[in-house]
Amino acid sequence: MPKLKTNRAAAKRFTKTGTGKLKRNKAYKRHILTKKTTKKKRELRKAAMMDKTNEKVMKKILPYL
Repeated sequence: MPKLKTNRAAAKRFTKTGTGKLKRNKAYKRHILTKKTTKKKRELRKAAMMDKTNEKVMKKILPYL
């Protein structure tokens, strides 16, 4: 069986945790920050876990992560 290619765009955005889940950063933190509250911006700093519905597909495009 040939080697599988990792999707490089996804590899830059996700990391694997010790339990095998995928960790991601939250969106909406790049620009137009003046109208967002301090509380909202603070919440966006924290990492989130990949949703269960997408996890199977993501693990297929990230075989060696």
